[in-house]
Amino acid sequence: MTIARHLDTIDRLCVEEFPAAHGRSDTGTAGPGYHVAELGTSGDFWEDDGTQREETEVQFEADRDALSERLTERWGPPDVFSLWSVSGRCQEGEDIPEPWGPLSSHVPDVHLWQANGHGRWVALGISQWDKELPFQLIALITEIDPP
Repeated sequence: MTIARHLDTIDRLCVEEFPAAHGRSDTGTAGPGYHVAELGTSGDFWEDDGTQREETEVQFEADRDALSERLTERWGPPDVFSLWSVSGRCQEGEDIPEPWGPLSSHVPDVHLWQANGHGRWVALGISQWDKELPFQLIALITEIDPP
């Protein structure tokens, strides 16, 4: 992981215009009011006995925490925001705005800051859609308040 490169991506997305429609972007996905940057992606775990998955999860948590430390220097300590209840509310049929609703289906929690001077939220999280699928370190930059 290159922290400097990830910080550059976050900085750029904090000032970049949001697209008018949902879709892929040069960093991941984006839509009205948000950018999701895929900062790092592991391999999959189809042939793993669980050992590699555990080691990879620990490494992704360490990478997130290292990046979180750098963002804390800028904006103070993050709120650690669980998306578990957001996921439950989505499953019960509540309309949770993008990006928060879809994000809650594969990211259990985020480190969350208000990016001073930008009027945007910045969140770091670790995504994994299922135990055999890759981990992703993601950064969310959005003007949409957390639910």
